Amino acid sequence: MKIFIFSALLSTLFLAACSNSSSTANQEAATQGTDTNTSAIQAEKKEAAPADGIINGYLKLKNALVADDDKAAAEAGKVMTKAMAAFDKSALSTEQVKIYADIEDGVKEHAEHIGDNVGNIHHQREHFESLSQDIYDLAKAMGTGQKLYFDHCPMYNDSKGANWLSETKEIRNPYLGKSMPDCGSVKEEIN
Repeated sequence: MKIFIFSALLSTLFLAACSNSSSTANQEAATQGTDTNTSAIQAEKKEAAPADGIINGYLKLKNALVADDDKAAAEAGKVMTKAMAAFDKSALSTEQVKIYADIEDGVKEHAEHIGDNVGNIHHQREHFESLSQDIYDLAKAMGTGQKLYFDHCPMYNDSKGANWLSETKEIRNPYLGKSMPDCGSVKEEIN
């Protein structure tokens, strides 16, 4: 009986957390008179950054997972693998080279697993979770050609939570896809 009461209480808290995020996101969208397409247009564009090819591949992958599209996610994973192979490190500072070396193998591994797992979106999302932290570190170290948002979902992975980067301020959850697309909140803006 205690387990049932605890489970019911825990479920209520998680739904309330996402409802608050959803409500906030909806209020912001209504206040600004925006929708998903308009938000994407509003994303600030800056000068190109060295890792933009990798980050743009990551954003395509994120958007495929938002749409529950495992085939598009796999294709984006393969694009990321190619972008990693073509990445020119010659213009990086010594510190940036060190950070890139720390994440390079992980990004390649996660992108390859996502690319090789059409039909297993659950496994793709598992790798996307670790990939997101590596891409966050990359964006922080090398900058980006556009404003990015570091978002958090409190419910993914049995409520352990997970983060991701987005090009829009509006929450579009890649871990829960169409079942709860607006679950989460913005933790940080990266300029």
